[in-house]
Amino acid sequence: MALRMWASSTANALRVSSTVSRTNFSLSRCFSTVLEGLKYASSHEWVKHEGSVATIGITDHAQDHLGEVVFVDLPDTGTSVSHGSSFGAVESVKATSDINSPISGEIVEVNTKLSETPGLINSSPYEDGWMIKVKPSNPSDLESLMGAKEYTKLCDEEEIH
Repeated sequence: MALRMWASSTANALRVSSTVSRTNFSLSRCFSTVLEGLKYASSHEWVKHEGSVATIGITDHAQDHLGEVVFVDLPDTGTSVSHGSSFGAVESVKATSDINSPISGEIVEVNTKLSETPGLINSSPYEDGWMIKVKPSNPSDLESLMGAKEYTKLCDEEEIH
């Protein structure tokens, strides 16, 4: 932990930031993985929009701050979600946190693997740890979200303060 804090403060002092395009991710000064091609909410949820469906989960930054996830409470398929409103909760060894929907729409699929293996959120937040898939009802919700560069800057600013 002390080494990570030293590395983070040194990176911040040197204003180090790195982007690796071959692997399609960037590493911010806060050492969280931020993927290109996703949209991000300031409440640390991500959205991957493909065709008529958007996949939603929490970011690497969020899972890192939560610590080990031990329980996930998600809604049923067919439930409506609203932009900025809570749709579920993540319980970690540290705390329970609401998960906010970055977009409005109807849930078309829920990641049922998370009920038995909630740690997938820690080990694979952008792939196996996705939470819900939504059919968006308001395309402007996606336009209001941040890209990878903006989200990386937000994470870096949070680490400084």
